[in-house]
Amino acid sequence: MPKAVELLEQGRTEELWQMCCGFLSLSLEQFMAIQKRLLLEQIQLLNRCTLGRKIMRGARPQTVEEFRELVPLTTYADYCPELMERREAPLPAEPFLWVHTSGRSGEYPCKWVPITRAFAQELSTIMYGIGILSCCKGWGDTSQLSSRPKIVYTVAPRPYMSGAMASMLELQSPSNYLPPLEEAEELPFEDRIKLGFRQALSQGLDYFFGLSMVLVVVGNKFSQPADKIDLRPLLAQPKALLRLMKGLAKSKLARRPLLPRDLWQVKGIMSGGLDSGVYKHKIKELWGRYPLDTYAGTEGGIIATQTWDYEGMTFIPTLNFLEFIPEEEHFKWRRDPSYRPKTVLLDEVKPGENYEIVITNFHGGALMRYRPGDMIRITSRRNEKLGIDIPQMAFERRADDLLDFVFVRLTEKTIWQAIENAGIAYEDWTAYKKEGQPVLSLYIELKDGYERSEADIATAIREQIIRSDSANRDTESLIRDEFAKMIDFKVEVNLLPRGAFAHYTEQRRAEGADLAHLKPPHINPSEKVLALLTARPEEVVRAATGAETAPVP
Repeated sequence: MPKAVELLEQGRTEELWQMCCGFLSLSLEQFMAIQKRLLLEQIQLLNRCTLGRKIMRGARPQTVEEFRELVPLTTYADYCPELMERREAPLPAEPFLWVHTSGRSGEYPCKWVPITRAFAQELSTIMYGIGILSCCKGWGDTSQLSSRPKIVYTVAPRPYMSGAMASMLELQSPSNYLPPLEEAEELPFEDRIKLGFRQALSQGLDYFFGLSMVLVVVGNKFSQPADKIDLRPLLAQPKALLRLMKGLAKSKLARRPLLPRDLWQVKGIMSGGLDSGVYKHKIKELWGRYPLDTYAGTEGGIIATQTWDYEGMTFIPTLNFLEFIPEEEHFKWRRDPSYRPKTVLLDEVKPGENYEIVITNFHGGALMRYRPGDMIRITSRRNEKLGIDIPQMAFERRADDLLDFVFVRLTEKTIWQAIENAGIAYEDWTAYKKEGQPVLSLYIELKDGYERSEADIATAIREQIIRSDSANRDTESLIRDEFAKMIDFKVEVNLLPRGAFAHYTEQRRAEGADLAHLKPPHINPSEKVLALLTARPEEVVRAATGAETAPVP
């Protein structure tokens, strides 16, 4: 099979689109046929391997129906110690590489997952397709593609999945990463980003692949008065200096601070996670285009992606067999962990409903009926505007981060969006539900120089939570102002000391914590996390070094 870049260079546009984005033209019946065919191939591999026999408890299913009936739903704990110890012999196929994501404190330090060569090849094709979708105006458009795109490297390095995906793209096309992959992976995260954008000033920038929050942070750093920009470091870099001077001229004509879009005409932005939806309009303001949202993870690669209309995400049929636990079934299981929740397939989901997703890896992957812990919402039966005949989805929340106040149910996304909409200038935040009380307890660190009382912030955030949810959900809204008043729902704000999150990161780094555990969770922080965040800076230093330190005046 030719590489994507070869089809691009040969002008074989329709073949390129069919190879990388052909799933968009499938009927739902065709989508399900691909799913079932690939699952039957995977079942045969699972029946022959030690890990498969262990997970399937000796069953040897021969059909899709038998597989769903006989094989239990699984979590990562079911694959230990085999995957944790990276054992290859029990697996259904030989790994091409191992990737890992964050684990759970007290259970395992990280989650190792094997990727087969066939899975990596298919994933690389989908990744190139997402690159196409991030910059096109419609089906068949390749006008913005180049044979060697410049991409700022802002993701976690290998063996994290995001770093592995960056290298997998090389299977389809050479890429000019800024900084180069080998160099980037040796640098701390902040230094990697600074160097990447510094190089982009000289070399230019085509695409961004990574966290939406990084684009916002970097964009805000550029947005400063021209007289405060230090040009001396650029005097030895004429291309960078010229780019900056042109950008400053554009911003001056527009009578506003310098923005990244004044410096670069970015062709495509590929991102994912909760913060994509939270920051999408801010990114458009700063960078000149919306981020293409994808739903991806270490355990399943890319599961769904937006297209050129930047609306709902379309599922991908060729990487994982997809099942869905209806939200009501999920809650039954939450109330009774011995209950086995029922699943439905993609041709059975209903628009407007939430589902916990379940995946089975194709192409010799190790995970069977695996629960990544994510809740998605089916937004529509199909994309009418673009004629895509596949149900559309949006990422709703982590399945375990729901703060339930009976009539008031809050997710990380709900709280995060409320803080943004309230106009709070903050460094970071964490929140939990007070036990036995209808109170959202929010711990937040304000930006230096921003002053606002706890009571004022609490009022503003509560108002935004109720306003945003009531406006968006109509009669099915989980939050109504009258319900909130009925249960006396409150928001309690606790202002953290300046530098609380930075000191937390220093402490976790001193303890040797993995990259994924350097930041506290937004939802349900442990007592230890809260103790570190609320400690005075000198207490954190003592904890990290074991030394007696004089109090900070």
